[in-house]
Amino acid sequence: MPIMSKISVLMLAALTLLGVSLAGAAGDVAVVVRADTPVDDISFADVRKLFMGDRQYWNSSLRITVLIYAPGARERDVMLKTVYAMTEAQFQRYWISKIFRLEASTGPKIVYSSTMAAELVAAVPGAVAFMDSAIVPKSLKILKIDSRSPGDKGYSLH
Repeated sequence: MPIMSKISVLMLAALTLLGVSLAGAAGDVAVVVRADTPVDDISFADVRKLFMGDRQYWNSSLRITVLIYAPGARERDVMLKTVYAMTEAQFQRYWISKIFRLEASTGPKIVYSSTMAAELVAAVPGAVAFMDSAIVPKSLKILKIDSRSPGDKGYSLH
């Protein structure tokens, strides 16, 4: 077996042992929640409502906590472009205005790595985040968007 094949097999085995799912296409961004969150499929319009702070509860007793990567992360850039349709400056002004008008008590919580995002989603009931679909831990649920999963033709977040 060539050395590169051995390395690939070892890397795949290591990722599997770490509980990392390789589902989805590299480069697609997945919307992730805890496994017990009562939703599996969501429309793109509802994804936008979640991350814009316009929808604040999954159901009557489960508050949504939005987690977003710090500026400079590729996942944040994808979300700014596709979900928010804003520049970084517009995004910051949006949340300052929303809080000032008392439409939200706080803005999204900032995460600095995929590990931090995964740990907080797993620990905080109702938390929602986005992360590279190729590295989502198996313990988290990837939400389908308009009945499409990362890697599917027509998936909207890449």
